[in-house]
Amino acid sequence: AQVKNKDAPRILDICCGTGSVVLTFDERYPQSVAIGYDFSPGMLRKAREKNSTGRGIFVEGDAADLPFADDCFDVVTCSHALYELKGQIRHKALHEMQRVVHTDGYVLLMEHEIPRHPVVRLLFYIRMLSMGSKDAREFMRGGVDHLQNIFARVTLSHSRSGKSKLMCCRK
Repeated sequence: AQVKNKDAPRILDICCGTGSVVLTFDERYPQSVAIGYDFSPGMLRKAREKNSTGRGIFVEGDAADLPFADDCFDVVTCSHALYELKGQIRHKALHEMQRVVHTDGYVLLMEHEIPRHPVVRLLFYIRMLSMGSKDAREFMRGGVDHLQNIFARVTLSHSRSGKSKLMCCRK
């Protein structure tokens, strides 16, 4: 995440769930300010239970309306969760991430790849339909075009397993 040159990087994990991503940052960068942000009190409770160092901060709220100042984070992450947000809410959440990240910071987004195996792909699409978001499938199929309307620079890479894609966004 290119935070090695920062003494105390500020990291925000949107839709943090049980805190795996933000707590990994907290372990690797003990001087960091690592904040997990999620709408689910139950998920945040689990994240707090896993917070062995006690340094991680967990905040309940709406990803489309972040309570943080402009340009205040070095890294903003969101892992395997954007597809669950409905279209306009997802769009607002992405704009909020762009707003709160420093000009020289990173917004790192990880999402599922569409499975190649036909049976697994069918199950994947059934899950997408059951999530309630009508545009989730289109979002998952899409490349980085929708992100390039928000961020000045977007790069796309793929996990070695082929199960996830990482989009690295800059202001």
